[in-house]
Amino acid sequence: MRFRRFGRTGLSIPVFSCGGMRYQHSWQDLADSEIPADNQKNLEATIHRSLEVGINHIETARGYGTSEIQLGKVLPSFSRDKIIVQTKVGVTATGAEFRTQFNESMKKLQLDHVDLLSVHGINNEELLNQTLAKGGCLEEARKIQKEGRARFIGFSTHGTCSEITRAIDTGEFDYVNLHWYFVNHLNWPAIEAASRQDMGVFIISPNDKGGKLYEPPQRLVELCAPLTPMQFNDLYCLSRPEVHTLSLGAAKPSDFDEHIKALDHYENAEKVVKPIEERLRSRLREVWGEDWMNRWPEGLPDYAQTPSEVNLPEILRLYTYAKGLDLVAWGQMRYNLLGQAGHWFPGQHIGKLGSMTELDPALARSPFKDKIPMLLQEAHELLLDKPVERISKS
Repeated sequence: MRFRRFGRTGLSIPVFSCGGMRYQHSWQDLADSEIPADNQKNLEATIHRSLEVGINHIETARGYGTSEIQLGKVLPSFSRDKIIVQTKVGVTATGAEFRTQFNESMKKLQLDHVDLLSVHGINNEELLNQTLAKGGCLEEARKIQKEGRARFIGFSTHGTCSEITRAIDTGEFDYVNLHWYFVNHLNWPAIEAASRQDMGVFIISPNDKGGKLYEPPQRLVELCAPLTPMQFNDLYCLSRPEVHTLSLGAAKPSDFDEHIKALDHYENAEKVVKPIEERLRSRLREVWGEDWMNRWPEGLPDYAQTPSEVNLPEILRLYTYAKGLDLVAWGQMRYNLLGQAGHWFPGQHIGKLGSMTELDPALARSPFKDKIPMLLQEAHELLLDKPVERISKS
């Protein structure tokens, strides 16, 4: 395993983290007696394997159903100074509610402290303001920190880059969990802002939201050879020193193996990644043209400034990579979540529009304003399947 300094926390964190939202039994809180023994056995085997390969950062959340209570049966068996534990508590209306939720997490985890406590889901301006308000989540989190029950305070986010950057620029947080990977470069300015603040940077879901890379299309497999698509994405992210750890949502012990093999190229990550990246970008330019690939996000407003809250940057990002790299299944998974997940995946697809002409003011600053309406229609035809619900609604 390789380790990086996790920003100003000073923690030496493995470059892969064991994310806790795939191996648990249920997305609902259940009693011990309702958790099947075979599921608990698999979870414990996954955690033991994680530690065996050097992944000693275990990450979960109050909103991950039985994840915490199941982890509470295995984590206390390890020396506390040998593991880094992170949990996340959602934004609440008051600090008292935040503490109640945190206390529930600690009860289930059976630990006296966590190393990393996140305010979970600062996904828009309203939630940030709520977090920062007097008597709010952050104030309570700092009290918990002073009590020695949480060492460092950070936040997780599924918001837009401008919203993430605003939260980072407050200087109030020690680290951030956010999305960024090969098929999503939009949040890079937020990572740069975090680097200026010397914050830890944790990448959310690079394997799933990053392209469903556990089920890659044949074209992507061929373009990424001799690496697998997951290994390429790992090294692509880790070739940036501003990135510190990637979440691996392991469902079983063997789910770590492919990523561990990627570390054979860790020292030469940039050199190994470069020719593969060029092949991928060449393919994208072949499909879309260089001008589109260089400038497509330019002048696009956030969903909140768009009629019917159509999420133009997200739709066009999904379509660009779905068409260019045959990532249609991934594009469908994400596109059909629009309008179904609230602030966790904000905005709508174009099915909410009465007429495409409603978008004319929103597209006025785009160099592709005449082309985008047609592309949105194409994206809708390719990606619309049926509405899906977010796995976790918390």
